[in-house]
Amino acid sequence: MVDRIPMSKTGHIQLKNELEQLEKVERHEVVKAIEVARAHGDLKENAEYHAAKERQGMIEGRIMELKDKLSRAEVIDCTTVSTSRAVFGTVVTLMDMETDDEVTYQLLGPEESDVKKGSISVLAPLGRSILGKEVGDEVVTKTPGGVREFEVVEIEPSSIG
Repeated sequence: MVDRIPMSKTGHIQLKNELEQLEKVERHEVVKAIEVARAHGDLKENAEYHAAKERQGMIEGRIMELKDKLSRAEVIDCTTVSTSRAVFGTVVTLMDMETDDEVTYQLLGPEESDVKKGSISVLAPLGRSILGKEVGDEVVTKTPGGVREFEVVEIEPSSIG
């Protein structure tokens, strides 16, 4: 059985663009760099050659990783998801029960999550704790700093797909 990877339409496009950049531009640039480094002679002590080969390995590894993720992607239009419960793609506002501070996160897949930009992975501990909750529900999650308690204040659809 193939594990599907939930992904927004925007995230899917970003991964496809990254793959295209790697395959059509960076792959060719690194091949040229290897050719130039080879022309310098002895490969055993050629730092340029070894750096280019290492870069080539990283590019090829990322290409394989992206192809795998894109083949298993379950693309979800985040602008059309139900907001009766916290689900993939919804924007959830939480109130910290201890400090009364509010935080807002969009629930996305692991490839798209970026706390600094206001999104968390549905596979992260807090993301898993939020899934399925309704406005007014309590969310309890373990964090490195201890157990945290939140209340779901609002659930909205995303403005981006």
